[in-house]
Amino acid sequence: MSRLLKTLAYFFGALLLIAVATITTVDRSPIAEQDFYRETFDRLSTTPWEGSEGETWLAGWAKTNVTPPKPVDLVGYSPRGPYEFVQDSSFVKAITLSNGKTRIAWLNFELLIVHPALAEAVENGIKKVGLPTDQVIFTATHTHSGLGGYMPGFLGDLAFGGYDEQVVDLLVQKSVKAIKQAIATQDTVSISYRKTNAPDHVSNRFIKNGTYDPFVRQLIFSRKDGKKALFFTYSAHATCLSSKFMGLSGDYPKFLTQNLEKREYDFALYAAGTVGSHRPMVKGNTPEKVQEYAASLDSVIWLRMSNFASNKLPKVSHSRLDIGLREPHLRVSDRLRIRPWVFHQLVGKMPAYLDITQIGNILMISSSGELSGVFYEEWEQLAQSQGLKLIVTVFNGSYIGYITPDELYNEHYHEVREMNWFGPGNGYYFDQLIKKTIQKAGQQN
Repeated sequence: MSRLLKTLAYFFGALLLIAVATITTVDRSPIAEQDFYRETFDRLSTTPWEGSEGETWLAGWAKTNVTPPKPVDLVGYSPRGPYEFVQDSSFVKAITLSNGKTRIAWLNFELLIVHPALAEAVENGIKKVGLPTDQVIFTATHTHSGLGGYMPGFLGDLAFGGYDEQVVDLLVQKSVKAIKQAIATQDTVSISYRKTNAPDHVSNRFIKNGTYDPFVRQLIFSRKDGKKALFFTYSAHATCLSSKFMGLSGDYPKFLTQNLEKREYDFALYAAGTVGSHRPMVKGNTPEKVQEYAASLDSVIWLRMSNFASNKLPKVSHSRLDIGLREPHLRVSDRLRIRPWVFHQLVGKMPAYLDITQIGNILMISSSGELSGVFYEEWEQLAQSQGLKLIVTVFNGSYIGYITPDELYNEHYHEVREMNWFGPGNGYYFDQLIKKTIQKAGQQN
């Protein structure tokens, strides 16, 4: 009996040591009192924005096919293994914009996210060939039926197709090619902004009748020969297709861009907007139902324009704001979280930053955090008071989890428990960061 008790004591002692080594408490101290908070706002206020004013707008656009020569694992939902067929090919798309002095480039992937490892590889590829870009902004469609193979680390190996150098090399090669082609085809353009209300196609996926962002925001580049390119955002998650679907697909953004290119545009690029907390109001999860959803949304974009503005001043400003964060807060209960060293072993290091781009009176902010669209209404009202049009995107080359309202932090939603990675207060933190960025842009406008 004593031997059994001794064995049990050793066993529970070992469990206790493991728990102490891997589990700690949630830090609920006020975020505004943290050093990293003050330091980040100091950087925002003191870091100058680079840029110039030119005489005219020049833009170019291109896309290249990045469908692998053989199937790779699908990324999205739970691990599903390699795709079994190609529903629609995957592309990387590029738009370059210049005023003759400063050049920026948007690079868009039909992927779940743009992992820092992929972003770094692409940036190195761009530097290696000497492409003249002052700012590269990464975007993703956030399709949950896209290819994997670009996420290193334990969690990447477990659930996201791991890290396949052949896949990464393919993405880098085709990204460089797309930017090269976009620069080579640059021509004089006019720029306009459109905003369309599409409230019946998206909703708050956690709170019934809760706040959500219903707008499609569009940046249109028009050449004198009539050719036009479209950069647009929407806040509905690209989760229309079933989690059991085994085809490679860009989900509704793919079908929607195809419709737009058939109707009005020579080139269309969808960048995920503030998709946190937002779901698509699709009436089925088959490819046919998703195509119906995309066609319906296309009709709304075509028929229901609620706001239009042209942008004639060829002035560009850009900056990157590095954001300090709490220690990682991947929770296992309301009060307990795994220790940072465990988080970094699972996920790796994820830097946080905002990419800021001001094009005339259009302010574009791209976030590493998956922002919830419930914040957008106040941001947009503030931007309007500053004489600005606002476009917010996410998945900018890093990923730090969801940024949701702080009042939801204790709820047992997936977004605020497993996917809110850096602790309480981030809702307020990012809300204030976006607002201060808008105010700074207004002062420069």
